[in-house]
Amino acid sequence: MIGRWQAWYQRTVNRRIFAAMLTVGVLSVAVRAAGFFKELVVARQFGTGDPLDAFLIAFLLPSFTANVIAGALSPAFIPAYVQVRRTESEPAAQVFFSEVLGACLAAFLAVTVLLAAGGRFLLPLLASSFGPAKMDLTLSLFLRLLPAFLLSGLAFLGTAALNARQRFGLAALAPILVPLGILAALLAAGRSPGVQAIVAGTLGGLVLQVFAVAWGARRLGFPLRPRFRGWTPGLRQFALQYLPMVAGLLLTGGADLVDQSMAAMLGPGSVATLSYGSRIVSATVGLASTALSTAVLPHFADMVSRADWTGLRHTLRTYTRLILAFTVPVVLGLGLLSGPIVRLVFERGAFTARDTLAVARVQSLFALQIPFYAFGILGVRLLSALGRNQTLMWISLVNLAVNVAGNYLLMRRLGVAGIALSTSMVYLLSAGLIGLAVVREIGRREAAARSL
Repeated sequence: MIGRWQAWYQRTVNRRIFAAMLTVGVLSVAVRAAGFFKELVVARQFGTGDPLDAFLIAFLLPSFTANVIAGALSPAFIPAYVQVRRTESEPAAQVFFSEVLGACLAAFLAVTVLLAAGGRFLLPLLASSFGPAKMDLTLSLFLRLLPAFLLSGLAFLGTAALNARQRFGLAALAPILVPLGILAALLAAGRSPGVQAIVAGTLGGLVLQVFAVAWGARRLGFPLRPRFRGWTPGLRQFALQYLPMVAGLLLTGGADLVDQSMAAMLGPGSVATLSYGSRIVSATVGLASTALSTAVLPHFADMVSRADWTGLRHTLRTYTRLILAFTVPVVLGLGLLSGPIVRLVFERGAFTARDTLAVARVQSLFALQIPFYAFGILGVRLLSALGRNQTLMWISLVNLAVNVAGNYLLMRRLGVAGIALSTSMVYLLSAGLIGLAVVREIGRREAAARSL
């Protein structure tokens, strides 16, 4: 049976992508399930109260910075690693990884120091409505959460290494250690845990995740000793794609930062309401986009290195149809059943019926983004494989400007739900711009090939 499955999916690129998506998707379901169960426990213990608001804002800077600085690693590292491994040799590719590890570790430590120095000035800007006691708690939690940035960065790099070698299983499953760590910390804290238990569980889970991906990378022969020999050609190629990707993610992540900080202007509980309202949509989007983006990037990078433009177009058409087939019913289901879903998932303990009404409204508007988000992810990964991360940076700049304007206009009429609607509108615009960029770049490459 296993032999037949392997023979089937090895026949075409689309089948290999599908097999990788299935692997990542199934394991991501387990990760999302653990995350949902963790959310249920947190909602029961903390509701939408001040301690959870303080934790969310305190964790915002480390998590946002990790998503920007470390989240750019895979789109920049995987195409460069695949190119070095294909055109040079396996030892050269391992040396390249060691150089990237050394450069990234130095950058992660420097950013951690900058966060520690700047947090006291930035947090009051993000939580302008917090009172003195709530702000003191936020600052205290922020300092304890700073190691999360460094740990997340190392986990991202280890995951990129595994995915570059198309070893998707461990990379997809390792993040489950974070929600499991939080659950373990809350259980150990007893019947009335403080928000500090979430901090301890987050850090403990990240430590375990780093050890897991490092073990997997070491088994594949990746050296875990960092080195830096100056700006070698491989490292320069990586940097040329990494820096624009960081800028693009900074702008993209800035939208989340803007959303939460603008929600904080609307009064107590608004940040938590926005957070709960995005949970199920984020889980749905995250499950599909993680499987899709993880699976397609190494294959896109390989097809680009072989100039297989016909194969790229065929893959794009195939997965565009699949995205439509799967996401439209999900949007309709979340829109029609938003209230019952929120009631079933969250309404217990400190989470009241009034909270359910507010969160359900936010969730139904967030759900509109799902198809456009998936289309965007497919295009983003192809543009990264094509070495066009600069294009993504400019698209992200447009998206951020539209997001701020949309939030300002819609939150005045709809409150925190207006922020959710604005986010969905931004993803619609983004998908259109990314699609145009993909079509133009592939057309340009094909024309250049024909002229040779």
